[in-house]
Amino acid sequence: MSQDDPSPAGVTKGLAPVVTIEQIANWEGQEVIIRGWLYNLREAGKLLFPIFRDGTGLLQGVVAKNAVTPEIFALAKGLTQESSLLVTGKVRADARAPGGYELDVSHLQVVQLVPAEEPYPITPKEHGIEFLMDHRHLWLRSQRQHAILRIRHEISKACRDYLDGEGYTLVDAPILTPAACEGTTTLFETQYFDEKAYLTQSGQLYSEATAAAFGKVYCFGPTFRAEKSKTRRHLTEFWMVEPEAAFATLEDMMDLAERFVTYIIKQVLEKRRPELEALERDVSRLEQIEPPFPRITYDEAVEILKRKGSDIRWGGDFGGTDETLIGEEFSKPVLVHRFPASIKAFYMQPDPERSELALGVDMLAPEGYGEIIGGGQRVSDYNLLLSRIQEQNLPREAFEWYLDLRKYGSVPHAGFGMGIERAVAWICSLEHVRETIPFPRMLYRLRP
Repeated sequence: MSQDDPSPAGVTKGLAPVVTIEQIANWEGQEVIIRGWLYNLREAGKLLFPIFRDGTGLLQGVVAKNAVTPEIFALAKGLTQESSLLVTGKVRADARAPGGYELDVSHLQVVQLVPAEEPYPITPKEHGIEFLMDHRHLWLRSQRQHAILRIRHEISKACRDYLDGEGYTLVDAPILTPAACEGTTTLFETQYFDEKAYLTQSGQLYSEATAAAFGKVYCFGPTFRAEKSKTRRHLTEFWMVEPEAAFATLEDMMDLAERFVTYIIKQVLEKRRPELEALERDVSRLEQIEPPFPRITYDEAVEILKRKGSDIRWGGDFGGTDETLIGEEFSKPVLVHRFPASIKAFYMQPDPERSELALGVDMLAPEGYGEIIGGGQRVSDYNLLLSRIQEQNLPREAFEWYLDLRKYGSVPHAGFGMGIERAVAWICSLEHVRETIPFPRMLYRLRP
């Protein structure tokens, strides 16, 4: 095989099987083909030690000068970082090698050689965060980013698996909406033919409609907040999973959220432990996430904050620092419930025992990661919902369909939303949410 033959089919047909690095242990002692890229190359006299990546892992190769043709050795020696390759070799167990296996390379084909005069821009040296974000399309190939996004995948899969297993039906909500869900100040407005539309802040209102049709539903998709915030916890585009259930109460949702998060943690620990180790995550903190989670009222949370020196007053919403101070009190996520109605959305059901409170809940992650889940019980009475819409000067015509849900078979119902990126940041112990999504959208970043 030579650099002149670019056809992968020409290389693999009738020859060794094409395998992934992730499954390399199953092929010990056999000749295989790896399709991937050069991650790194080290030279030691008559031996070359290329490291290959294929999207599933890293594998060290060994190219011995006396075991290959002069052309193959020269080709291997001239490889540049991130050149794409088809590599043939025999799999050999070696405890000293990364992953415990090496590939004794016998043949090599270059699909595309990165030119030496224009080398791959991300090298093993330190790079500034702005440089890395500008090259996000390439930064995704690094070990750290790869580990984070594999864990993100596991979290997303666990969300679906758990809710599916609990009898929830995936019924996705639209991205373009005619009105606000979480307040008009953080809407992205767009022209929708001859009228205005907005990018969704949440699929919740639509999930309330589908819950009345299917009983238990969830939506899972991108949401948008035009919030001019530059904190480490904020993105303008992020993904949310939002279960909603008919005949459900606030307590039902707190129970569900507790089981839901516990399941997600267990799946990540079971299936992505190598990635957690690559991130140097202290997994002992995750291993202690078991039900029951602590539950405190808003009143109790305010007392904790005052004791810790916060100047918060009853009726005020929690900021990031407040959430951190509360979370520091617990080694598990804490459920804070029954907030003042004045700081919650118009659709939140009032507490029957204290009408100034809403039957809402926030789950705050430990280790300073703040809110990862927000939800509660929804207003089920038509007249109360209508008065709330009017009090907040919301356009009634945009919510007529939503009011219909209280006309035709209204029942107590509840739900919550979990932001995937904040969950990833906590589980991976990341400093900033910008690494939790392939291409982050933030206040001053729209590219790449």
